[in-house]
Amino acid sequence: MPRESKADLKKRTGKIITALKKAYPDADCALEPRQPFRLLVAVILSAQCTDQRVNMVCRELFKKYKTVADFAQAKLPDLAQDIRSTGFFRNKAKSIKGAAQKILDDFGGRVPQTMDEILTLPGVARKTANCVLGTAYGIAAGIVVDTHVKRLSSRLGLSANTDPVKIERDLMELVPQDVWIKFSFLLIDHGRGVCTARKPDCPGCPVNNLCPSAGKV
Repeated sequence: MPRESKADLKKRTGKIITALKKAYPDADCALEPRQPFRLLVAVILSAQCTDQRVNMVCRELFKKYKTVADFAQAKLPDLAQDIRSTGFFRNKAKSIKGAAQKILDDFGGRVPQTMDEILTLPGVARKTANCVLGTAYGIAAGIVVDTHVKRLSSRLGLSANTDPVKIERDLMELVPQDVWIKFSFLLIDHGRGVCTARKPDCPGCPVNNLCPSAGKV
């Protein structure tokens, strides 16, 4: 098969987006918190943990810790125990407490709204930053690349890279900026429901005719 040109790849990406929007019209962040700092906490907790578990933990967590200052002043052992069921709880507790303290010290108690600034917070890399900026603030600074987005970007032939930062860069060249926030949630819903890691349902896939991996995975 001849190599796909960048123009053809962009055109195919547009068709994929249209099909996925039709299949998943309500695609959105599955984490419940929407207030910026609470969403930041939830995204940090979501590493190696299900969204359902994070949402359950957050409901109780935010009854105890109501403000950024509450998290900054929390005793690490207590905070770690409060989030224990999300896994990697000691590191997550350090990140959350550290982020809260830096937000108070450097950003007037508000989660910053630029990529450069939010990346200075402990425990925050581009995936977390993009999720918070996009979901809480509506700022399209980039595209969230989680395990589903990484897998589907490869299967759909949208990126040949394996590094999340490079995958994000590839996607940002193909996806219109006004779709950056929505795009990752479309892929996440599709990755959970149809294009699963172990047994993708290629016959039932809404982008079967646009996917170079259809029937080959």
